[in-house]
Amino acid sequence: MKNVLMSELIKRIESYMPEFLKLLEESVNMDSPSASKAHTDRMADWYAFQFRRIVGGRVIRQENPVYGDRLLCEEGSGPRRVLLLGHFDTVWPAGEAARRPFRILDGKAFGPGVYDMKASLLQAMFAIRALRDCGRFPAEKTVALFLNSDEEISSPTSRAAIEAEAARAGAVLVLEPPLEPEGALKTARKGSGRYKLVVEGVSAHAGVDPFKGVSAIHELSLLIQELHALSDAATGTSVNVGIVHGGIASNVVADRAEAEIDVRVATQEEAARVHAAIMGLVPRHPQAKVTVTGGMMRPPMERTEQSGRLYELARDIAREELGWDLPEASTGGVSDGNFAAALGVPTLDGLGVRGDFAHTPNEYVRLEDIPLRTAFLARLIERC
Repeated sequence: MKNVLMSELIKRIESYMPEFLKLLEESVNMDSPSASKAHTDRMADWYAFQFRRIVGGRVIRQENPVYGDRLLCEEGSGPRRVLLLGHFDTVWPAGEAARRPFRILDGKAFGPGVYDMKASLLQAMFAIRALRDCGRFPAEKTVALFLNSDEEISSPTSRAAIEAEAARAGAVLVLEPPLEPEGALKTARKGSGRYKLVVEGVSAHAGVDPFKGVSAIHELSLLIQELHALSDAATGTSVNVGIVHGGIASNVVADRAEAEIDVRVATQEEAARVHAAIMGLVPRHPQAKVTVTGGMMRPPMERTEQSGRLYELARDIAREELGWDLPEASTGGVSDGNFAAALGVPTLDGLGVRGDFAHTPNEYVRLEDIPLRTAFLARLIERC
């Protein structure tokens, strides 16, 4: 049973839906691949304009010489800051929107980036607008919406800016989609690392002088076994060698081989253990040489007492005001919320729209769910 406050918000947001869908179509039909500054800057222009128009707040544009400019959008002037984290870059290349434009079918909206995460960015803007239009925007708060431009490539130029904003906030709400099939909020995420391992050996003719050579491929094969042995199901640690290259011909002892490695860890302790082991890899053969580059890209988002209380508030709002059973979950995927949580700031993830098939041509959002999830987000902003 929805209470009066929630019902008022839902009704208001339902009145926004024609505008919401028009803007969702516009945004999805604009390419914004992470690596293209021209496209993501154009997307930043669009979101800056829409935030000012929808919410009426302030927009601070953070120039980025490498990737798209970032946006810090603010409403209110109270001393307690609530930070909403999102990103407008997508995994899709330029031209994808023209090949696969926005469409609605059977109550679902499809298109590149619709689920991850252009619908959720509009959801945040309209949640803030609904609080203002209903006269319920909390006077003691400043609500900041941080829009990142390189999240899909691990936020290489944005981490410091995200951490700076998170450090100023009393709570961080991350607009990534919830975990399906139950629409669970995310109170923990694994941290992620990426490494590259290069082995140099000694080349030789495989038929004439095979024992004068030192096979980099053989050395790499031994090191791969060491790497995979670092995985530990009990702690949730996984180390995966996903790409391997080496050699120039079958009749040449390979003098070079390389591997790319993905690491996922649930705790900072495991991150330190695995990092030390990877950086300490040594070859078996004395004439072989090993070089390791890379590191942990995102720290783990560990469930803390503070983030647990934030989840409990969200769960109570869902139960008491919407009649939902809103579970929590952990995931092996990462987000910018990992950075905020690692600072000790109460962080809750999975507050975006519901749908499925992120990073695939089948991604979609459930339209009927948008007013409810938007109203829920608004109430959480109001009460956290």
